[in-house]
Amino acid sequence: MAGSTNPGRSGRPDAAQREAAHNLEVTKRMREVEEAILARAPEHDLEPSLDRIAAVMELLGDPQRGYPVIHLTGTNGKTSTTRLVETLLLEMGLRTGRFTSPHLHSMRERIALSGQPISAEKFLAAYDEVIPFIEMVDARSVAEGGPLMTYFEVLVAVAYAAFADAPVDVAVVEVGMGGRWDATNVADGSVAVVTPVDLDHQHFLGDTVELIATEKSGIIKEGAIAVSALQPHAEVVEILRERALEVGARLAVEGVDFGFKASDVAVGGQQFSMQGLAGDYDDLFLPLFGPHQMQNAMTAVAAVEAFVGGGETRLDPDVVRSALAKAASPGRLEVVRRSPTVVVDAAHNPAGAVALRQAIEQSFNFARLVGVIAILKDKDATEMLEVLEPVLDHVVVSRTTSPRAMDPDELGELAVDIFGEGRVTVVQSLPDALDTAAGLADEGGVSGGVLATGSVTTAAEVRMLLGTTEV
Repeated sequence: MAGSTNPGRSGRPDAAQREAAHNLEVTKRMREVEEAILARAPEHDLEPSLDRIAAVMELLGDPQRGYPVIHLTGTNGKTSTTRLVETLLLEMGLRTGRFTSPHLHSMRERIALSGQPISAEKFLAAYDEVIPFIEMVDARSVAEGGPLMTYFEVLVAVAYAAFADAPVDVAVVEVGMGGRWDATNVADGSVAVVTPVDLDHQHFLGDTVELIATEKSGIIKEGAIAVSALQPHAEVVEILRERALEVGARLAVEGVDFGFKASDVAVGGQQFSMQGLAGDYDDLFLPLFGPHQMQNAMTAVAAVEAFVGGGETRLDPDVVRSALAKAASPGRLEVVRRSPTVVVDAAHNPAGAVALRQAIEQSFNFARLVGVIAILKDKDATEMLEVLEPVLDHVVVSRTTSPRAMDPDELGELAVDIFGEGRVTVVQSLPDALDTAAGLADEGGVSGGVLATGSVTTAAEVRMLLGTTEV
C-alpha cells in the first residue's frame, strides 16, 4: 500500500517499531529531566544543611531506612573503594545499590543497581516518585528565603528511592563532600568507611586537616563499625576515635586492626596478601595500579568483613580473590589506548597527585612520559604540578569544557616556573593537546606514553576522545 511503513497486515506497528518509539520517548524524557536537574545549583555551590533533603526523605517515608548502608567518606580513594566494596558484595550474591560522584560521562553512572548504571526507565520512575516532594520542599524553602534543592540533593533523593524500589540488599554510598552535612548523611550507615583524609574543598570543609576530619567523622553513627584506611595525618585517627567514642561506635584502623602483609607488581596490576579484621587473605590479584589502590582494596575487604560478620567472621578467601580480580575503577590510572599508551587519571588535588606519581613509578616503565594537564581554577595547580614534575618529561597544558577550568595560559605560566620553558607546551583545545602529546610521546619510541590528568573532567573527556565511555 502506498505510504505504508510496513506495519503488518493489521495496520498496527510491529513490536520493533513499538520498542523504537518507546526508546525515543524515554531518551527525550531523560534529556528533559537531566536538563531540569542540571539547571539547579551545582554540587560545588551549596548551602550546608540536611534540612531540605531530610524533609524530602520524610515525605517519601524515609526509603533510605529500608536497607542497610555502607557509607564512605575521605579525601581521595572514595569512588574506587566504593566500587571495590560493591564488587565484593556482588560476588557474595547480594543485590547492591551504589551511589558515587562525580560521574565521568552520564548522570546515571552515579546510581548503580547490582553493578550496572541505573537504566533510564528506572531513573525516570524514581525521579517521578520524588519530584512532587522536592517541589514541595523547594516552595517551602523559597518562602522562607532559602534556596532550591541542589543538583546533588536531587540525585541523592532519586538514588535512595531507586534503591528502595529495586529493592537492594545493601546500599554502598559515597559522600559528595565532607560528611556531617552531606546530603547522603540522611542515611545511617551500619558501617562507616573513611579513606585517607587530606586538604581539599577548604572553602567548605575548613583550612586544616583537623577541621576536615571532624566534618567527615560525622558519618559515623551510633552503634556502627567505622573502618579507617591508613591516614597520612595522625590527628585524623584521633578525631575518628573521639567521634566513635562519642556515639558508641567501634573503630578499626588500617595498620592496627587490619593491613598489609606482602605485595608485588604483577602483569596488569598487583599481587598482595593482607590481614583482615577476622583472618588473613593471601594471593590476591588486583587489576588496578598503585599502592593506593591496594590500600583501597584492603579497606574494602575490612568494610565488608565489618558489614557481614561484625568484623568477627572471615570472608571466603576464594570469594575475595574472585571479586578483587574483577575490580575496575574507570578514570583511575586507566589505560585507554596503546601505541602510544594513554593513561587517564582523575587526580584533582595534591594528595591525589602524590598517589598518581607513586603508581606511575611503581607500575609503569615509560621511556618518555608526556602529561596532558587540565586543572580546575579552584584547585592547587602549583603543588599538583610540583608533585608530578619528576615523572613527566614534558607537559602539554590545556583546558576541559568545564566552566571551572583554569585558563591554559595561566596554567602554562605556572608550569614553566616548575618545568622550565622547554618542557611546557600550551594548547588551548583538549583534542589538539592530546594529539600534540601523542606526537611528543612518540619521540620515546614504543615506550612513550601520555598521562592525562588534573580533574575528573580531564579523565572523562580524554576517555571520550579516545572512544571509551563504558563504566
